[in-house]
Amino acid sequence: MQFHHHGYISTDPRVRPAAGTGIDRPADVPDEVDVLIVGSGPAGMLLAAQLSQYPGITTRIVEKREGRLAIGQADGIQARSVETFQAFGFAERIVAEAYTISSMNFWTPDPQNPQHIIRTARAADDPHGISEFPHLIVNQARVLDYFAEVAEISPARITPDYGIEFVGLTVGEGEYPVSVSLRYVGGERAGAERTVRAKYVVGCDGARSGVREAIGRKHIGGQAKHAWGVMDVLAVTDFPDIRIKCAISSQAGSILHIPREGGYLFRMYVDLGEVPEGDNGNVRKTPLEAIVAKANEILSPYTLEVKDVAWSSVYEVGHRVTDKFDDVDPGSDRAPHVFICGDACHTHSAKAGQGMNVSMQDGFNLGWKLGSVLTGRAPESLLATYSAERQVIAQNLIDFDREWSTLMAKNPEDFSSPEEVAEFYTRTAEFPAGFMTQYTPSMIVGEAAHQNLAEGFPIGKRFKSAPVVRLGDTVPAHLGHHARADGRWRIYAFADADATALGEWAEWLANSADSPVRTFTPAGEDIDSVFDVKVVYPKAHTEIEVGDIPDIFLPRVGPFGLIDYEKIYAVDPAQDIFELRGIDRAGTVVVVRPDQYVAHVLPLTATEELAAFFAQHMVPAATGA
Repeated sequence: MQFHHHGYISTDPRVRPAAGTGIDRPADVPDEVDVLIVGSGPAGMLLAAQLSQYPGITTRIVEKREGRLAIGQADGIQARSVETFQAFGFAERIVAEAYTISSMNFWTPDPQNPQHIIRTARAADDPHGISEFPHLIVNQARVLDYFAEVAEISPARITPDYGIEFVGLTVGEGEYPVSVSLRYVGGERAGAERTVRAKYVVGCDGARSGVREAIGRKHIGGQAKHAWGVMDVLAVTDFPDIRIKCAISSQAGSILHIPREGGYLFRMYVDLGEVPEGDNGNVRKTPLEAIVAKANEILSPYTLEVKDVAWSSVYEVGHRVTDKFDDVDPGSDRAPHVFICGDACHTHSAKAGQGMNVSMQDGFNLGWKLGSVLTGRAPESLLATYSAERQVIAQNLIDFDREWSTLMAKNPEDFSSPEEVAEFYTRTAEFPAGFMTQYTPSMIVGEAAHQNLAEGFPIGKRFKSAPVVRLGDTVPAHLGHHARADGRWRIYAFADADATALGEWAEWLANSADSPVRTFTPAGEDIDSVFDVKVVYPKAHTEIEVGDIPDIFLPRVGPFGLIDYEKIYAVDPAQDIFELRGIDRAGTVVVVRPDQYVAHVLPLTATEELAAFFAQHMVPAATGA
């Protein structure tokens, strides 16, 4: 964490001074806002946390509930989400309170006594080592709390406006083209309605999204005609793997068992079987006692004595994805002004642990794009990439979840082998961990002509961090962990052996009229305010002198022009990043988007290509840096 560059502070350094719209923030929603977020779920709260980094943008988030969520249905946190938490500054704290999934066990009928279950396989949760971060289980409400904290202590000081529900909207013309009808649901103003005008509206209002309906988008898909009971319980049991994630398949049905945070609580998804035609939702009235009894049948010869129930529900598996994630019809060339995120876009079963995670990535994808457009850094055309990118990901999620939930509901006798579920879990581990997302070439994703220069950083996929040593203080670090969700692009320069090519590239980046740093950094702002430029040398830190480092990697920041020494790295002798990520030692540039996805890989000599890439999606500053 870096601070003091604007003057000495002795209080919590996470609390950044209020600025712009965060100063004297009005208690009620203004008549005109830049961004109105509807719904304070995972997508909405991440979006608010992201936009809180932009003090010049007026953002409000309205929520029908009277206050914070007390208990959430979602609890699975992918490693990709923990990477995202790192960018927002709270990964370490949430890991400390969460349950960490390190393995998964599989139970099937005993061939000698099919009415009883036995353990037939064990699998590591991350068999491929795809992330340095763990797979977590933690209540959704706590995830929202952390994002709410970030939004509240960041310069724009965003807090949810509770007790306000969305009624409808229309899209017209003008600076604030979206007219939104809101209704107060509590307090002295209960029942009162008003209209707010917005530049952009984002519907994060769940599977029954009013925003989605208002823009005429359709949820496409249907029910899978299979029901599950889910319960978070405190119980006494002789089942030996009660503190290990388990997939249990028996003659009586299936259970997906997930230990919860705190050491005692656990969740069970209990198979209630096929839903008969004409049920009309009656299965959702299944009493808790019936779910507990079914769980005991499935667990035989083990028993489960429930002592307390924190939460329970019954749901039918459904797989739906919305036809488009914004308000622009195909063939239209206007920019979108209304977007939908999270469950408003995609709904599916809970058993693959994808809903909250994919929803947060929706918000992360959209947040920096809105910030870039509203601060004048990017043209409005950038906003069309949100639906283009995220709709494909949602469909991939639906396809995976359909396969996984079908597998979980199969009868034991239909499996080709007792290890079939375990083999699927291991084979597909990268997808549920959140790392199969790969965006295709666009205005913000380059072609893979030079992918061979950094094979471990696939273009379009998330930037997979690796160990390095920070030169300034010789502290071992992870290269990607220094990146914050601040809307900046990252440019990582991997130096050639004698740093000759690096020196020429650094000189161009610092001083050429064609340099993106010079072209797109506004006058008066820090030289790294738009592009966070870092260098990694292919040698030990003891072989590098700060005096030999080009100035672009030692930027002067803040009102005192202090030097930032945390942009220069050397290899970790035990884990050479050049070897780990297949980086060409002749020198390579890796460009990473504000949402942590690799946007381009180029040689150090490809300065024209680098300049042309940013020219596609950024607006030149009125005067250079």
